[in-house]
Amino acid sequence: QVQLVESGGGLVQAGGSLRLSCAASGRTFSTYAMGWFRQAPGKEREFVGRITRISGTYYADSVKGRFTISRDNAKNTVYLQMNSLEPEDTAVYFCAADRSGLGVRTGVVGYDYWGQGTQVTVSS
Repeated sequence: QVQLVESGGGLVQAGGSLRLSCAASGRTFSTYAMGWFRQAPGKEREFVGRITRISGTYYADSVKGRFTISRDNAKNTVYLQMNSLEPEDTAVYFCAADRSGLGVRTGVVGYDYWGQGTQVTVSS
């Protein structure tokens, strides 16, 4: 069992930046691929990006060039650096762990563990 805890959300003006963190429990963090998703009110949860166990990264077109995912296996933590934020980025952001570790998985069903989410609000 893996427990995930997100932090770093908040209120920011358009054009600003935030860095989200996701801390994982357990000794197998380095073997997991980690994903970031977001869910705005009234909308489905959508893929933001993913980092594999060998640090390959993939991003949704809507965030490519603005968001960066990284991981620190020594700290059991994955990060989502968000720059040039737009009001459309407002959502609850979730991290998720995928035991497969590799490949590209953009659907929620591809992930085994989820955090509770952290709110990001971007004002115009």
